[in-house]
Amino acid sequence: MGNGYRAAAQLFCLLGSILMSLEVGAQERQVTFSAKNHNLDNNDNFSPDQKFLCYDTREMVGPGLDNCQSIEKVEIATGTETVLYAPTKTLTGEKCAPGLGAASYHPELDKVAFIHGPPLDQVESRGYYGKPNRNGAEVAGDGSQKLTWIDFRDVDTSRPTLPGAHRGGTHRHEYTLDGRRIGYTYDDFLRPEYARTIGYMEPHKDAPGGASHYFCVLIKPAKTGESKPGEIESAYGDSWIGKKGLMRAFIGKVRAADGVGYEESLFVVDVPATVDITTAKAGSANEYPTPPKGLTVRRLTHTLAVGVVRGTVQGDRIAYYADDANGKKQIFIIASDGSDKDPDPKKRPIQLTHFEDGAGPGVRWHPSGDALAVTTNGAIAVICTKPGDDFGKSKLLTGEDTVSPRLELVWSPDGTQFAYVRAVPTKDADGKPYQTYAKKDPQQIFVLPYAGNDF
Repeated sequence: MGNGYRAAAQLFCLLGSILMSLEVGAQERQVTFSAKNHNLDNNDNFSPDQKFLCYDTREMVGPGLDNCQSIEKVEIATGTETVLYAPTKTLTGEKCAPGLGAASYHPELDKVAFIHGPPLDQVESRGYYGKPNRNGAEVAGDGSQKLTWIDFRDVDTSRPTLPGAHRGGTHRHEYTLDGRRIGYTYDDFLRPEYARTIGYMEPHKDAPGGASHYFCVLIKPAKTGESKPGEIESAYGDSWIGKKGLMRAFIGKVRAADGVGYEESLFVVDVPATVDITTAKAGSANEYPTPPKGLTVRRLTHTLAVGVVRGTVQGDRIAYYADDANGKKQIFIIASDGSDKDPDPKKRPIQLTHFEDGAGPGVRWHPSGDALAVTTNGAIAVICTKPGDDFGKSKLLTGEDTVSPRLELVWSPDGTQFAYVRAVPTKDADGKPYQTYAKKDPQQIFVLPYAGNDF
């Protein structure tokens, strides 16, 4: 009887959980159903009119971006999918080209930026896809597959690198909200003893090689293993803070005070509107690129900070991940002009979330700055960030699901809907079950309306 009672109780709890999940998540809607993998990649995927979402289709024929075959968009209202760009010839497997992915919509124009590896006609001279062997590209959003190159890659060692060019690969191209600057992470090919760093580019008449934008790094890291206490060896997890790209926040891997260990901390590099990007040095085979003149780098935390950081549209606050007292990852917030050593308590970090199982990936701000969204245990949660009695209050907008968790969260520019992906059973055109190359259910895109910041 005891075992039977426990089994009945477990079944009752399970049914209750399912019913609660259905009630909480009743408004979420699956948008894509095609037999392919859909990746939002936590980028800025909404079109300017918020009618479409862009994505890549990695993991279908092989692992990673290396084997991705297309950049696409889907109309949210109808589920109609359009291929924006697909190379006519590709190489798949362990040695791949060109490699595509990490799509982001321009905030004002109908075009999409993404990673593009070496075209097949350049593989002989450039090699196969790799982190230090890729460019940024833009493709028209109308399905015409009209492609333009954002940046120019120059690895000629017989002379200095062309001004405005890079010598490796740019990644995760993020437009500023006014569309004037593009931020990214960067990996250098000519000097691999320098780890990943961050940079930005902007349209310029002197952009080299037919590219539309002039490239520069924002941080020159110390050589791997040779940094001094407080020096940055690698920079990543970066995002623009504010609308005009005057600040780029990032996580820096820093040599600890003992000169032996390392720390991960939150930094901001100030990029004034008056910066002349052409004062950056492109470097050479023996010289790593240097940032333009007029930048200021600030360290905001001296304790752990990890993940992709996100700032408000207003530019006043930054959200990042750090451990709570129980070792769980939570979201912390700090003023963009603050520090954990600031004498003003209001300028120091404050813990926002207190989830029992910690905060998951995908932190996003509401455009008002009064709320923040994140995943937790496969659910979408919204947390109040407005100062006052409701600060830190949270509510789940969906049920929890660790089997098919909601991932790659995006909040629309007007704050009225979310987009994300879930892995779900899918059938192909012949009605047969479809799975990715890794024998997994493909990710499909879902949307969820958001009524407002009522806590």
